[in-house]
Formats: sequence, C-alpha cells, structure tokens
Amino acid sequence: MTTEKIAGVSVATRANVYFDGKCVSHGITYPDGTQKSVGVVLPATLTFGTGAPEIMECVAGSCEYRLAGSDAWLAAGPGDKFSIPANSSFDIRVAEAFHYICHYG
Repeated sequence: MTTEKIAGVSVATRANVYFDGKCVSHGITYPDGTQKSVGVVLPATLTFGTGAPEIMECVAGSCEYRLAGSDAWLAAGPGDKFSIPANSSFDIRVAEAFHYICHYG
C-alpha cells in the first residue's frame, strides 16, 4: 500500500536541494518528534550517504538502487520499501520522477 497523505505533521517550508536540483525534499516532524522527509528524485544516477539507518518508501514512479558493497541493482516501485544501514551509502538510478518518503532510524 502506498502512502498518499500524512496528516498531523509539521512541514519545513524550505526545501533540501541536492545534486543541482536532481533531488528535492522537505522535512516533516510528527507530534512525537519523529522526523522523516518527503521528496522527489529526477532522472539521474546519484549516490547518497547515510548517517542513521533509512527506509526509502516509493510513493510514485520507480527507481533502481544498489546498496554499498553490492553489484546488484534492484528495482523499486509504488508501495515498495528498501532499507539502508547507518553509516553507509546507496546508488539510485531514476529514469522517471521517483517520489519517496524517507523514514529515519
């Protein structure tokens, strides 16, 4: 099931813009202090680093991703999730706009 709305959160109005605008996200904070981000990756191949563990949830579009230390590219589409460990990285390859929610921790 794909998340379509997130109710009862605070949204940061200033966007996080990465890779010359190929990735744009906004931070959201739940009443209990939980933080996530929602965003879009435009067509590109990019490498992201992680501090905390992350779960990437695909909301729309699709991507292929490769975790650090792996040679395998895996596909993700709407409703799919993939996990990235803390202090690691992943490559993401996007041919069409990939809309996501990033769950931290």
